[in-house]
Amino acid sequence: MMIPLAERMRPKKWEEIVGQQHLVGKNGVLTKFIHQGFIPSMILWGSPGVGKTTVALLMAQCLNRVFFKLSAVHSGVKEVREVLEKAEKNLFHPSLAPILFIDEIHRFNKSQQDALLSAVEKGVITLIGATTENPSFEVVPALLSRMQVFVLKHLDKEEMVQLLSKAIKEDVVLSHKKIHIKETEAIMVYSGGDARKLLNALESIVQHSDKDEVVITNDLVKNILQRSVLYDKNAEQHYDIISAFIKSVRGSDIDASLYWLAVMLKGGEDPLFIARRLIILAAEDIGLANPNALLLANTCFDAVHKIGMPEARIILSETAIYLAQSPKSNSAYLAIDNAFDFIEKKGAEPVPLHLRNAPTSLMKELNYGLDYKYPHDYPHHCVQQNYLPENILSIRFFEPSENDKISKK
Repeated sequence: MMIPLAERMRPKKWEEIVGQQHLVGKNGVLTKFIHQGFIPSMILWGSPGVGKTTVALLMAQCLNRVFFKLSAVHSGVKEVREVLEKAEKNLFHPSLAPILFIDEIHRFNKSQQDALLSAVEKGVITLIGATTENPSFEVVPALLSRMQVFVLKHLDKEEMVQLLSKAIKEDVVLSHKKIHIKETEAIMVYSGGDARKLLNALESIVQHSDKDEVVITNDLVKNILQRSVLYDKNAEQHYDIISAFIKSVRGSDIDASLYWLAVMLKGGEDPLFIARRLIILAAEDIGLANPNALLLANTCFDAVHKIGMPEARIILSETAIYLAQSPKSNSAYLAIDNAFDFIEKKGAEPVPLHLRNAPTSLMKELNYGLDYKYPHDYPHHCVQQNYLPENILSIRFFEPSENDKISKK
């Protein structure tokens, strides 16, 4: 059985990794860890096909560490404990702790992740988790606080072309064929910065040709790869389809929203992933135009969690339709980003004295809280006073949109 091209082309040395130079380049942070002879437990966060597994494997190889690998899809607490028992037998010094690599660590539930805590704290293992999802949401805080997070990026066009050329010249199979790259636009669009997808596409194109000479053009790529349209929740179209779904709801197109929702659910997508994205959309794109949208989206998530598929499809459909036909406003989203931007550029000002709390007599002597006006002591429970630092009283972060259901003073 022939090993797939993507696996045959997996880098054997640290210097052979294509892309991720901010991490693996000469001055990359992971390269520096390797030179120091010690790496911390970490999360490698990035889309499929950007090299998370390869990076973990080669770090273990460079440091001559024992390497254990588990897939969160097929492993549970039992498998984790078996590995930890083996790791303890190999532990002579923290700097030599075996590496435990867990692919798709976001699929571990809380109890499974908690089983790793003690081993990470004691240095029994160096844990490297790979995830395609935001670790802030998917990794329990106690474990996440003990790990560093590194983001892996999509490969850019130059890196993808480099990978194509390398495969054509060096692969044991492709190097015996005459392969010419005439056009790259179609295969780049299809791959979307995913190295594994790029190499799988190249292999598929070559396999469909009955000649020793293959000229890769945009038309050839489209003709061969257009057959591969099934949704892959783990890699292929995961991000493209969820993007199309969210943009359809944002654009108030109900039928398009339902189409992309059906594509994802039929493809086996996690309904909670979809529900979570709807919560974000309700706050970001509907916001103050219809504050009830956030309540409904959050209720949707809870209901989907309780019910599960196949009935969860009805809850998701109802929510998607409601959000799609709702009035839209991103004013709250823009407002907090404006405030963030201002603080990043100008820094934070001291809190005015009259707004400070004064729990001690010393603070009162320093005029903390002096002249503060308690709004409930005034007509309509409102009183005019300065709530911003003196030198930025005129600043405005929030600009109501025409759809906002709030006072537009």
